[in-house]
Amino acid sequence: MSTYRKLLPLSLAMLACALVFISCAPGNSDNASTTVTTTVTPPLKQTLAVVPRPQKILDLMKARGEQDEAQPALKITSPAKDAVINGSKVEVKLDLSGELKGYMPHKDPATGKGNHIHVILDNQPYEAYYELGQPFELRNVVAGKHTLRVFPSRPWHESYKNAGAFQTVTFTVKGGGDAAKPTTTNSGQTVANNNSSPATTAPREGKDFPASTAGEVDSAKPLLTYSRPKGEYKDADADPIMIDFWLTGAKLKGDGGEYRVRYIVDDDEPKFIDKWEPIWLSGWINGKHTVRLELLDKDGKPVENGGYNTTSREITVVK
Repeated sequence: MSTYRKLLPLSLAMLACALVFISCAPGNSDNASTTVTTTVTPPLKQTLAVVPRPQKILDLMKARGEQDEAQPALKITSPAKDAVINGSKVEVKLDLSGELKGYMPHKDPATGKGNHIHVILDNQPYEAYYELGQPFELRNVVAGKHTLRVFPSRPWHESYKNAGAFQTVTFTVKGGGDAAKPTTTNSGQTVANNNSSPATTAPREGKDFPASTAGEVDSAKPLLTYSRPKGEYKDADADPIMIDFWLTGAKLKGDGGEYRVRYIVDDDEPKFIDKWEPIWLSGWINGKHTVRLELLDKDGKPVENGGYNTTSREITVVK
């Protein structure tokens, strides 16, 4: 009996500890805490690489016959050099000549593509001019001095780079348009957002761009004219994407000169183009990207010319 009395308190103590342990153990009650493991997917990393000209472009070139060997020459007949234009409307007239070999600007109604002229007001993205026999007007051009640049292009927006293809003219507008509204063509396409706000008229190819900050071009200095890429790239056109530009008064290292073109995509490491020809970049991921082109001298410094030799464009890739 004495032994039972001695063991009873010990047994009760052990039972109490067991009950406490059970109450603290995890269970299925509503108050029980649960550990959830979440898998975080890291963002895609874009790795771009220069690739050969796409086969679809090679096939198109073959179907075009001799057109890609053409030597189209342009002349700006309006506006005239150093013209003073009263009002906000500027009529653009061009003469096309040279060894054309079948080259003629025209948009195919079925595909919406075709040979065309790139028309650039100041340092804004170009507008395509397809039908030279039809009027092409710049409307709501703001007061001040402006630069117009033009050069012929293929359906996939690769420029012709022969002598005489590129033309530029400066003119002055007095009593110009409303700076709070964009400059457009007569067909309603936005050419310049004068107030740095997104376009309020028909947007083109996803382009939202600020007003030009470039100044006056010095014709005696080298000039880099940004052409592509720009706008929105979808589906089969979203990879690879072409970089193309026009170069005046300078020769690149790979062509026997001393200049280089530096390109920077987003925040990637700078890369260089040493021959005046388009390059094709593959590896794009969906979303918005910034492409910057710069003309560098023999010392690797940007060449200044009214702010035009360093140009950035935002593009959108949709796959």
